[in-house]
Amino acid sequence: MKKAAAAPAERPAPPPQPLFKAPPSPPRITLPSPPRTPDDPPLKRIVLGQYAVDYEMKRSSRRSIGFMIDDEGLHVTAPRRATQPAIEEAIRAKQRWILTKLHERGERRARHAQREPLRWEDGTRLPFLGGEITLRLETAVRSHCVFDSESRELRVGVVAGLSEGQLKERVKLWFQAEAKRLFTERLDLYAPRLDVHYRSMTLSSAGSRWGSCTVAGNIRLSWRLIHYPLALVDYVVVHELAHLREMNHSPRFWAVVGSVYADYDGARLELRRRSHEMPVLFTD
Repeated sequence: MKKAAAAPAERPAPPPQPLFKAPPSPPRITLPSPPRTPDDPPLKRIVLGQYAVDYEMKRSSRRSIGFMIDDEGLHVTAPRRATQPAIEEAIRAKQRWILTKLHERGERRARHAQREPLRWEDGTRLPFLGGEITLRLETAVRSHCVFDSESRELRVGVVAGLSEGQLKERVKLWFQAEAKRLFTERLDLYAPRLDVHYRSMTLSSAGSRWGSCTVAGNIRLSWRLIHYPLALVDYVVVHELAHLREMNHSPRFWAVVGSVYADYDGARLELRRRSHEMPVLFTD
């Protein structure tokens, strides 16, 4: 008599599934904040919703509180008589716009950081004044960095043991020296045309805030402008010099800019477009 086949083992019932799945956690977004140097005053901080926003505060003779957002964060300019509570109230009134713009800038910086970094090798093309120059690496007993304007080659002497970081720093110092020389030349060209006198010019490392000007006539220009065409360098130079006539962005200010640089709107758009396309040379 045949035995009856054993009944297949019952599989355990799957655990009950939740009726509603929790939404995925939103990606963590780092909002940009203005960089500081040891000589700069500390940033101010305000909590907007779930975000702690650091911002740069400046006082001026303007009558209202102004806001500017660039790739380096929020910049607030307030009248000298404005109290801190009044400034914070004005910021909260613009909270939605401020957070939206800071998110956009933060995402843009993240995309820029994800670009393929430049390869530091012989023959690499480097952006310089709107065109390109060729990096030439030469074995040398002593380090040197010399630009040949005819061949448009930047010749760097590579000594034994030179690291890539040291090579990049050597090239960056050359770019900065060229920027200081050129910017001073352009400031001295345009200051008389605007009938203004500036007190000093220093370089900054800003990635998108191309320049700034104080009431005392101290001008700061980003050395990274040396990668862009001379026409765009001139626009930023004229823009900052014009602030010595009008410390604002009123129609009067733009009239001053337009008196020596007619297509300032086109320059602003072109500078923004090119900054999005610029390869990553230096991460600092």
